[in-house]
Amino acid sequence: MEWLSLLLFVVLFVALLIGFPVAFTLAGVSLLFALIANLFGAFDMDFLQSLPNRIFGIMHNETLVAVPLFVFMGIMLEQSKIAEQLLTTMDELMRGVKGGLGIAVILVGMLLAASTGIVGATVVTMGLLALPTMLKQGYCPKLASGTICASGTLGQIIPPSIVLILLGDVLSSSYQQAQLNQGIFSPETLSVGDLFIGALFPGMLLVVLYMLYILFKAFTQPDSVPNNVGNPVAPGLSKRVIGSLLPPLVLILLVLGSILGGFATPTEAAALGALGATLLALGKNKLSLKTMNTVMRNTLQVTSMIFMIFIGAALFSLVFRGLGGDDLMHELLSNLPGGVFTAMLLVMVLMFVLGFFLDFIEITYVIVPVVAPILLMMGVDPIWLGIMIAINLQTAFLTPPFGFALFYLRGVAPKELLTADIYRGTIPFIAIQLFVLAIVAIWPEIVTWLPSVIY
Repeated sequence: MEWLSLLLFVVLFVALLIGFPVAFTLAGVSLLFALIANLFGAFDMDFLQSLPNRIFGIMHNETLVAVPLFVFMGIMLEQSKIAEQLLTTMDELMRGVKGGLGIAVILVGMLLAASTGIVGATVVTMGLLALPTMLKQGYCPKLASGTICASGTLGQIIPPSIVLILLGDVLSSSYQQAQLNQGIFSPETLSVGDLFIGALFPGMLLVVLYMLYILFKAFTQPDSVPNNVGNPVAPGLSKRVIGSLLPPLVLILLVLGSILGGFATPTEAAALGALGATLLALGKNKLSLKTMNTVMRNTLQVTSMIFMIFIGAALFSLVFRGLGGDDLMHELLSNLPGGVFTAMLLVMVLMFVLGFFLDFIEITYVIVPVVAPILLMMGVDPIWLGIMIAINLQTAFLTPPFGFALFYLRGVAPKELLTADIYRGTIPFIAIQLFVLAIVAIWPEIVTWLPSVIY
């Protein structure tokens, strides 16, 4: 009856496309299949008895505590207007440089990614502040919208990233499961810190390629990338640059430096970042009861949504395993011609296609727990696998029709900017991300070298 596990996937996919809430869809469809399969003797309801233990494990998972802390940090930085000040200062600094505003947007996106990790906040902020200016200066609408969407998604790969935290939790369990299945009863561990370190070089490579693309357009299509002109730069630019860059850089150093140096776990570093963001808001006179209420409510909403998906995904994984889905997927991937290469290629293509329709959290908690143990048993490096998945999931924010970065920008973009231009503008940046994915696939050392040196 293993075919029921595939049917479970199909029905779940259709329900998500219809628009039902993710967490309740995961739990509801899985429970329905369990009940139907039990009537035909194809599912043992004893599998569901371990659900309370799964939920209890989620509640006591110290790694996942980093999620609300990093969300809090990102929303607090958004409320403190640090992005607005950064963009204004970088705009002045790049004044007169051809394509300077586009490069400034990418650099600010990188800094916000390394200090917040929240894609929605970055894209919306850039859309409100930079997009009207870019269009006014004469930037091609497609290039302007694509640059803002792509720079906003850097928060998916540059630490601290919510995606890497969630992937770290899933892959850690998958890695231990794979080793136990191989008869290794003292399994090695995989931490979120490993993924943070492994993501640094690919993240920086993406930033460099984004900027090179802007410069390439500036030289090949000068009309689409004008000089960054505007009002004369007021005196005291150096002081403003230091004042704008220093706070986020210090915060990045505290959060990532404490992890890379081995002084703190990602969860402890997240707490440090939340405190640092609060102090930054206080220093800018942006901290009030109203601001704190907004930050706490938004953090609660985002965190509740994520953790409800955890619970739904736990029920899904139990039912999928009870229907024999794990054995079926292992047989399918293990018997492919070409071995590990073909299996890895098939998984990457599947995730890329699903990214057109599903959110990264859905893919992380539905697809990754199914395929990751099989790939890890085939000898795939867990850190490299995690970064490959993270880069792939990053494209899910840019791919039509359901790319979230596209929705965020459409919500704040001027009405005269066509939705088709927003969609077409992301195509070159999707190509760049796939190019980086191919480079990391060919040279895994880009990911694995730094963790091996540090540890």
